[in-house]
Amino acid sequence: MSTATIAGGGRRATTATRGDPNFAGTLLLLRLALRRDRIVLPLWVLLLSLPLASVYVGSIQSIYPSEADRAAFAATIMGSPAQRAMYGNIYNDSLGAVGIWKAGMFYTLIAVAVILTVIRHTRAEEESGRTELLDSTSVGRYAGLTAALSVAFGASLLTGLIGAAGLFTTDVPRSGSLAFGLALAASGFVFTAVAAVAAQLSASARVARGIAFGVLGTAFALRAVGDAGSGALSWLSPLGWSLQVRPYAGDRWWVLLLPLATTVVLTVAAYALLRRRDVGAGLIAERLGSPTAAPSLNGPFGLSWRLQRGTLIASTIGICLYALLIGSVVHGIGDEIGSNQTVLDIVNRMGGSQALEDSFVTISFTMLAVGAAALSISSALRLHSEESADRGELVLSGGVGRTRWAWSHVVLAIAGPAVAMLAAGLVAGITYGVAASDVGGTLPGVLAAALVQLPAIWMLTAAAVLLFGLAPRFAPVAWGVLVAFVALFLLGSISGVPQWVLDLEPFTHTPRVPGAQFELAPVLWLLLIDVTLILVGLAAFRRRDLR
Repeated sequence: MSTATIAGGGRRATTATRGDPNFAGTLLLLRLALRRDRIVLPLWVLLLSLPLASVYVGSIQSIYPSEADRAAFAATIMGSPAQRAMYGNIYNDSLGAVGIWKAGMFYTLIAVAVILTVIRHTRAEEESGRTELLDSTSVGRYAGLTAALSVAFGASLLTGLIGAAGLFTTDVPRSGSLAFGLALAASGFVFTAVAAVAAQLSASARVARGIAFGVLGTAFALRAVGDAGSGALSWLSPLGWSLQVRPYAGDRWWVLLLPLATTVVLTVAAYALLRRRDVGAGLIAERLGSPTAAPSLNGPFGLSWRLQRGTLIASTIGICLYALLIGSVVHGIGDEIGSNQTVLDIVNRMGGSQALEDSFVTISFTMLAVGAAALSISSALRLHSEESADRGELVLSGGVGRTRWAWSHVVLAIAGPAVAMLAAGLVAGITYGVAASDVGGTLPGVLAAALVQLPAIWMLTAAAVLLFGLAPRFAPVAWGVLVAFVALFLLGSISGVPQWVLDLEPFTHTPRVPGAQFELAPVLWLLLIDVTLILVGLAAFRRRDLR
């Protein structure tokens, strides 16, 4: 089924939906959305559900078969604020609670998946002009949004139910398995609604994605800092709510009311905002440009900066705010581990509180690097959106060559994350140093932890450029590459995954500074791969036809 089929079948759309005409054609648009996502949607649903039983619980059961083994493992995790910030707390030493501990990151991954899905079927459709074409027929005003929400809500629920069903086959309580599955679905529900609201705010799909991911990043930061400390901030985060359900450790069903209530409120708000705006427009009004172009717009680099500066600046500010949180909590984080003697002994064996602080900085900047990589992909894919909207062809019809035009965006995709990570390192290092009364001693290590992430970040830039050059139709798959890398990073300590597969993920190879010796070889290898992929992608773009 194509868009043209629906546009030409307005009479069928009217008869297919009875009741409120605003929802006419919803089923047809739902079928179209499912057809377009027939590969990607089942893929992320299965990837976020099937590994729960076979990978997570199965590996923990084989590695830590006794209760004493799991108790020692849980004590080790609770003694590491960095691990708690990354994955959350372990609330008891049962097989279920320990087995799904790392799977708690799936609450974040499902949020990424539904945000991309909703924006793709709402704001991206409006930006391309297809929504206006459909709305000119008998398709109702709310049909597109309703179809997108139905896809994302349904996929979230299906993910949770498949995950719970898989856990039913293991030796863990069924009530905890169901609680985990519903908590996973609830996370998807909340960020589906967040994306629906973001889609109403800007006329640009890229900005709408940025808003939604900004909310997700804030939620993750609140949850991470809260779980690394006293836990109070976790209650301000939807991701924290899912963890607070505590599957296999009390099964607090009432906590699910928080994400459900938030989903209802945001969904109603999305429909209300949709009703108040025109098709193709956003509620955030676009400013009128200057009547005359500035001298900086004479070349492609100036134009690229003008197109991307808002996103780059806003993302840098967001990353720096997260860095400010890191710097403000890292000093004295060892004091948060309590007085349990077993935990204290583990901390002493690890090197004391300073080792904990170094580990927390390293893990925190790895998480920041994922956000910077998303910024880099968004910046690199601006080439794809400019070409698809025919604006690239207009620029190239003048005196601008292909390579020069492409480099104007690639340079920003490289420099943007570099500036963001440098600023984040300075902010976190100075804040940490002020708290520890030793800026000179803490700043170099924190700055190094930020900058060593850049070769891994640029790997995502290179992947986006390579796809744009070789297979422009599949350039957005670069987002899937990022999700795959994050998934591999999370599986790093789970048995059964071949080492060569884990080595495909670039963040594993970055030096673990501060706290470990800097190794130059992995950095040089990553840089060499980055440069090679970018050059291959640009060479392929120079030789292919414009889409």
